[in-house]
Amino acid sequence: IAHVTDLDRFRMYWRGDCILDLSRDFINSNGVKQEIDILVPERGFDFEPTEKSSENIRKSDITDLLKDLNCCSQKGLVEIFDSTIGAGTVLMPLGGKNQLSPSAGMVSKLPVTNGFTDTATMMAYGFDPKISAISPFHGAYYAVIDSITKIAAMGGDYSKVRLTFQEYFEKLGQDPVRWSKPFIALLGALKAQTELDIPSIGGKDSMSGSFMDIHVPPTLVSFAIGVANANQIVSTELKNENSNLIYVTSERNEQQMLDIEQYKANMRRVRELALEGKILSANTIGMGGIFVSLVKMAVGNMIGAELKGITDKELRNPCYGALLLEIAESENIDELMAGTSYKVIGNTTNNSSITIQTDVAEETITINLDEIRKIWTEPLEGVFPTKRKHESNKIIKNPEPVSYDIRSNHRPAVKIAKPRIFMPVFPGTNCEADSKQAFEKAGGIVDTQILRNLNQKGLNESISEMEKRIRNSQIIMIPGGFSGGDEPDGSAKFITAVFRNPKIKGAVEDLLNKRDGLILGICNGFQALIKLGLVPYGVIKEPDAENPTLTYNSIGRHTSSLVRTRIASVKSPWLANVEVGDIHTTPISNGEGRFIAEENMIQQLIKNGQIATQYIDLNGTPSMDVEYNPNGSMLAVEGITSPDGRIFGKMCHSERIGKNLYKNVPGNIDQRIFEAGIDYFTK
Repeated sequence: IAHVTDLDRFRMYWRGDCILDLSRDFINSNGVKQEIDILVPERGFDFEPTEKSSENIRKSDITDLLKDLNCCSQKGLVEIFDSTIGAGTVLMPLGGKNQLSPSAGMVSKLPVTNGFTDTATMMAYGFDPKISAISPFHGAYYAVIDSITKIAAMGGDYSKVRLTFQEYFEKLGQDPVRWSKPFIALLGALKAQTELDIPSIGGKDSMSGSFMDIHVPPTLVSFAIGVANANQIVSTELKNENSNLIYVTSERNEQQMLDIEQYKANMRRVRELALEGKILSANTIGMGGIFVSLVKMAVGNMIGAELKGITDKELRNPCYGALLLEIAESENIDELMAGTSYKVIGNTTNNSSITIQTDVAEETITINLDEIRKIWTEPLEGVFPTKRKHESNKIIKNPEPVSYDIRSNHRPAVKIAKPRIFMPVFPGTNCEADSKQAFEKAGGIVDTQILRNLNQKGLNESISEMEKRIRNSQIIMIPGGFSGGDEPDGSAKFITAVFRNPKIKGAVEDLLNKRDGLILGICNGFQALIKLGLVPYGVIKEPDAENPTLTYNSIGRHTSSLVRTRIASVKSPWLANVEVGDIHTTPISNGEGRFIAEENMIQQLIKNGQIATQYIDLNGTPSMDVEYNPNGSMLAVEGITSPDGRIFGKMCHSERIGKNLYKNVPGNIDQRIFEAGIDYFTK
């Protein structure tokens, strides 16, 4: 492109012999000017429906859409990544009580070390490889449109969006057709930007997407960035029965370009309705058309729907720039949607099924949501599993709820107005900021120390300093993370090695035995506590074969989601603010969180009231189902305590709390354990 000397022609033909014919004068390697055609595609591009659209569609024609890798569930992949770190996640990647409805994009609060904010950043992407393979111009154009529409679906202001692009193309070599594809894609993106008056800031490109005779499709992914108030965010999962389903779309001309003025009017009105709280849920119409978009909305809470008055093309084909809205039954739709291009296409139901009537269907098609879920979740199960392949012989199949409704009378001899919490930060720790905020909000003073282990001198100095700080504190908190990168053959080995140091061990014993102190360990911290023996024994002891432990998740991978837990015992001072049977929905993120113990140890923990919390299903029953107990913990154990309850270890990240977090998953997230720890010393 740097050698282009003259742009003498620019012609665009639609549905003809070519999509785009660009001719340039180039300086070739010999310094001679020559004219070449950059791109002459073999066929044009259209959004026409599939071949079956003119026939009577069958149930299989619709359900086959769910098997497409661009449409199927990615739950097993999504849960590999920690989605709640930073305690700022407004929308979980997957929403609804079943955590299956994919969010339209990312929404997360701005990180603040002090105070509170509801200001959130939004990010969404757009890209359709099938369109881009046919027309890089249209692919890039609709990548921009799709990314912006997703921001609008979440309640954002489309006009304030900023963009950045990720481009990926085959190796260019000396082939002028290949050289044209990045240029033509950028023209498509530029057209969308100029029509919407939205700039792109930065980006990255790569021209190495070829391996032998395998080539990537022309790829321009558009990332849209926006800002919104966390209180006004809209999510995708259907909320209620008997709601109206509204299809908001814009016409396209014969060149397959949007009626951009209508699109902007639609997005403005959607923004207004989001601010007014009129939109219960919203999703964009991507690959798989209305059907796949509706499935993604329905499976989160397993709310059914009836569709009518739509064409087969609308049902099964992508319509970038369009939205599917859920609006309450009581609303006047004509007044609400004035100025937009819309139609009512059905309603939600209390039936666990989707019923469809299109213009080419001879009869109504009904598909059960359980069947839909099975088909939709199957394609990637072998690559990114969501189920356990093998059950351990030690797994108790049907665990019973544990209840120990007796509170400990243990209280510190001396009350303190502002308890001090010592929090060591080891290499790999990543939850210290969230934990610090939780304790400070509860009224404590947090003393954080970063352990220095670059050399022996630094490590010795750190240990001496740690001893002093522990002796000056009332609480020790070991936060979560991946200490030492979760060292081979067991995590938290470095943490336990430090705490077994005679100086640190002596300081911990002094805190527990002479000053009535408390210890809390979450996730990586729980792993450290259990391997030290502090839970369940209450003392630092050498490991032996009888010790319970935490090991690799039975699903064989890291898992990050929200889980439901039940309070099983209130013996611990850390659980003074809850009652037995209380249920909380709490973030989990670990790769080695499976609690295992010998049967006699399990019975002893039950008898002593040391099983503090259990994983439960939607009915409130402790469960071994990986959907609710993702680690595969025996007896569905999530947290245990020392015999007197003053040391508490748990896997779920109770510190990741705050207002307007995890808005697309129902449940109470605050177990109030940090307030309880502070109250122990102050009340």
